[in-house]
Amino acid sequence: MEPKDLTATDLAEAVWKKSSLSGNGGGNCVEVATNLPGLIAVRDSKNPSGPALRFTPAEWDAFLGGVKLGEFER
Repeated sequence: MEPKDLTATDLAEAVWKKSSLSGNGGGNCVEVATNLPGLIAVRDSKNPSGPALRFTPAEWDAFLGGVKLGEFER
C-alpha cells in the first residue's frame, strides 16, 4: 500500500500519544501519532483541534537523530 499524500492525509484515525517528557502541569507538551501509514504527525497537546506537523518516517528519524546528538540545544 502506497502512503497517502501528506497534505491530504486525514488525521481522524490518528492515535495521539503525549511525550513521556511532558509534565502534567499544562506546560509545553506535544503529542505524536505514529499509527498512520507513511506519516508521523505532531501537535500541541493544548490545542488538539489546531494544526499538526506532518513528517515522513525518514524525516522523523532524522529529527530524532538530531535531538539525540544535541543539535537543537541552546
